[in-house]
Amino acid sequence: MSLENQLLKWYLINKRDLPWRKNKDPYSVWISEIILQQTRVSQGTQYYNNFMKRFPNIEELSLSKESEVLKVWQGLGYYNRAINLHKTSKEIFNNLKGIFPSRYKDLIKLKGIGDYTASAISSICFDEYNPVVDGNVLRFLARYYGIKDLIDSKKTQNKVREIGKKLIDKTDNPGDFNQAMMEFGALICTPFPDCNTCFLSSKCIAFNKNEVEKIPVKLKKKKIKERFLNYIVLIDKKNNTIIEKRVEKDIWFKLNQFPLIETNFKVDDIMRISSFKKFINSQKTPINIVEYSRHNVKHVLSHQILQITFHKFKIEKEISSGINLSHLSNYNFPVPINNFINKKLF
Repeated sequence: MSLENQLLKWYLINKRDLPWRKNKDPYSVWISEIILQQTRVSQGTQYYNNFMKRFPNIEELSLSKESEVLKVWQGLGYYNRAINLHKTSKEIFNNLKGIFPSRYKDLIKLKGIGDYTASAISSICFDEYNPVVDGNVLRFLARYYGIKDLIDSKKTQNKVREIGKKLIDKTDNPGDFNQAMMEFGALICTPFPDCNTCFLSSKCIAFNKNEVEKIPVKLKKKKIKERFLNYIVLIDKKNNTIIEKRVEKDIWFKLNQFPLIETNFKVDDIMRISSFKKFINSQKTPINIVEYSRHNVKHVLSHQILQITFHKFKIEKEISSGINLSHLSNYNFPVPINNFINKKLF
């Protein structure tokens, strides 16, 4: 039996019962694919269910506020995914009469939709013959065909895509075939597989050459960057504080935060830092600190380690344009700030 038919047969028997597989609705497939980028299925499923409950169709999503979308997305990270989802929903609803594009060449023009997502939607929902190439597929096909080129390179990814194209063209169901490849990589050809139980091992080049652990070949990981974030939490007698919207596009773009001072080292006494003095002077009148406390937390992202310190000041001066602590739940904060608000602020 050919590779593609073996995969399809295995998939139809072993595929997981996931909510976005209930139908071929392009909206639900799109939402699931965006959520599952950089997110495990076990975590992403609950977010998918919550998202679909709040925004069950393209119209509801397009008519919502960006802040509402970010609120539902909170905790998933990579917030640009949610921002692009919202922008694209408006494009489809307002300019395409609410009709989801059915062709790869039209899908890939939309913001936040790249080759992988366009291939997935066009094949699963509209039976176009476009192979998906995600991390699971790259790992599986690189091992099966013994590809030792750097898997991170565009050249290698195009090579794998061409292999996928030849395989998918031999099938009658491109959508199921793409899902079969992704599912096989997720469940069987994992980063640390049990090859002795794999039904494809007899023809797998990496297995037969005892090179499974060496493939796929990746560049050495970049050194994880360590950052030191100091949040200034001012609280007046009426329990008002100051928050701002994050404008830097590196992390947590458009989410809210307390005034931030980023340093190159861990700060014990923030009051000695010139940036803090500048911030206090910007308040125009003396703030008269009544009480000071410090709360530290370490937050690990895929590419950064954040050493976060919340510098909490109780002050006499009334914050005229502040936000009452009781209203903070109406705003979108990154997970570590949200945890601080819920556990340490009151």
